[in-house]
Order: sequence, then structure tokens, then C-alpha cells
Amino acid sequence: NKTGLNRSALLLVKGGDILKIKPILSDLDFFSREIAEWKNSPKRLLQIKGFLYYDSEHDILRRKRTAIGENGEAVAVDNLPNNRVIDNQYGKMVNQKADYLLGKPFVVSCENKDYEKRLKRIFGASFKRMLKSAGKALLCGGIAWLYPFYDESGKLSFRVFPAYEILPFWKDSRHTVLDCAIRLYRVEAYDGFVKKIVEKAELFTKDGVRNFILENGRLVPDISVPECLPYVSAKDRTGTVYPLSWGDIPLIPLKYGEAESPLLKRVKSLQDGINAMLSDFQNNMQEDARNTILVLKNYDGEDLGEFRRNLAAYGAVKVRCDGDSGGGVETLSVNVNADNFKLILSLLKRALIENAMGYDASEFRTGVNLNQMNIQSM
Repeated sequence: NKTGLNRSALLLVKGGDILKIKPILSDLDFFSREIAEWKNSPKRLLQIKGFLYYDSEHDILRRKRTAIGENGEAVAVDNLPNNRVIDNQYGKMVNQKADYLLGKPFVVSCENKDYEKRLKRIFGASFKRMLKSAGKALLCGGIAWLYPFYDESGKLSFRVFPAYEILPFWKDSRHTVLDCAIRLYRVEAYDGFVKKIVEKAELFTKDGVRNFILENGRLVPDISVPECLPYVSAKDRTGTVYPLSWGDIPLIPLKYGEAESPLLKRVKSLQDGINAMLSDFQNNMQEDARNTILVLKNYDGEDLGEFRRNLAAYGAVKVRCDGDSGGGVETLSVNVNADNFKLILSLLKRALIENAMGYDASEFRTGVNLNQMNIQSM
């Protein structure tokens, strides 16, 4: 009380005198700081971008044509062709690898046929579809999380959490045992008549799930739900509900390699290069006399903006001839060699397939060296 601190602190005392006051970090302060550090970290942003690139939301969509302006700085130019072409080879690799890993349905077999029937009810067609979806999620995020739970009807079900929603706290450096985990996600809610986005956080421990709302970087208990929800609850004959636990945190990590790195980390520069080459080629093809660089001789006018408008509207240019100096208009353009674009594009695609450790299906469509060994290798 004498120190005036409103939270717990460690006091170093000698001979009745306080030598040092060191505040102790509470659990909520610790998790709030960890969330703030993880939320905008390069690792999480790359995980989010892995899903965006799979959904064809690439960086090329925000590209602008630029030119050298005053003081040598690049400025955006809006009156030039600015195509944003996407050839999503990365998404193709994600589908290919997910099909290779999980395309063939697994088989449930057991000596006890009654137990086998019970397992098949749980691991049926819906679970197999969910598992294949989890395969794509672990490729996009480097890791995905399988969450078993009982639904409202008491049926065992499963959900997949993407990598960018789960902040794990591991007990060991090999990332094999979870100490706890936080799920951060957004929901839409109404504040009166105004719709807003609310960030919610769920703290997974061995005993259950604690629910919070993230406000101004701090975790605040969510009063709309109980303070701690059990993973499982059972009801006896008298109607009394008993909270139960799995004995461990029910988050099963599915990892894409030991490093837990998204597939995009290997091929992003190559995918961006493919998009840039296709976009630049289309830009060059669209640059004609109405939007390319023009060299004017004895132009009958002063305003170049008016010249451009007249050219775009009428497709004609009025020039004058003063004596021996003839007037005219010439274009200053760069010849486009389509073979160069085609060669660079093929090199980028092949490099992307090799770095993604996939295969080029087009090689097998040609029928060249198509034997049994190549088919099995494919």
C-alpha cells in the first residue's frame, strides 16, 4: 500500500528498507504482450499471405505504373496501361501436393467389426473432406490445427484452425508438447445500429477454454460467455452437469515440415515474377500511338494535354510546316520480342515447380518418354 502500486510487485527489502520495486507480470499482461508481438509479426503475415495467394489475391493487384518525376523520385502514372495478370502456379502446387498427400481416402480396418463400424461413423466422408481441406491449410500456413469437440447433439466433430489464428506456447524446442495456446479471430457484432469488428481471443488450457475480447491491445474477459468453458460436459441421471477434460489440450498440430514454413516462402518471388512478366507483356502490347511516347515536330498548339485529348478523341494530329522545316509526329517505342518473354516465363515456371518440389504435368501430356516408370513417378 505504501508503494502505491495497483498490481502485484516484487519488493527487495533489507533492514526494513525497500531497495527495489519490481512489478510482476500478470498472466493477462503476459498474453496481451505476446499477442501484440505475434499479431503483426513477419511470420504471421506470411501465413496470411499464403492463404491470400492461394485465393489469387497477389501483390500484383496493387502494382502501379511509375515514372521519374521531380527530384528524381518515382511517381505514379495513371494514363498508361497497367494490367495486373495473375497466373496462379502457387495455387496449382498447393492443390497438387494436397491431392498427393490426402487425395486417396484412408481405410479404417479393425479386428473388432463392431468397433470398426463405430470408427467409420466418426471418420466418414465428412472427416475425409475436412482432412483434405486441412492439408491445403497446412501448405498455405506451414501448420494447421485439428480441434476435436462435441457438438450440441453430443456428436464428436472436428474443426480446422488456420495457422494465423493460433498462437502456440510450446513446452519444448522441438514443438511436440503444448503448454497452452491462444486463438485470435474476428467476428462481426452490432453496437446499437452500428456494425463493428470485434477481436476475440480464446485461451486453451488443459482444464478448458477461457474467453476474452482484445480491446486496445489488452485482454478483457468476455462477459457474454462463462469465464471458463470445459471441453466436454456430461450429465448424470439426476441432471447434474459435470465438466470433463481430455487430459491434454485438444489441439492437434499438422505440420508442413519441421520448420513449419508456408509453401509460399519458397516460391513467392517466382510467382511474383510470373505475374510481372505476363502483365508487362500485355502492357507493351497495348501501348499504341494514343498512349505511348510521341515526338512532335512543329506542333500547332501549346498545351500537350489538349494534344493528347484530341488524339484520343479524333485519332488525328494537326501539325504545321514552316518553310524548310517539316512538321510531323513520330513514336518513340521499344520493340517487344515475344520470344524473350516466352523464354523467361518458362524458366520462372520451371523454377517454381522445382522449388515447390512438385511436378510439371504438361511434360506427361506430350507423350514423350511416357512409360510405366514415369507414370508411377508422377
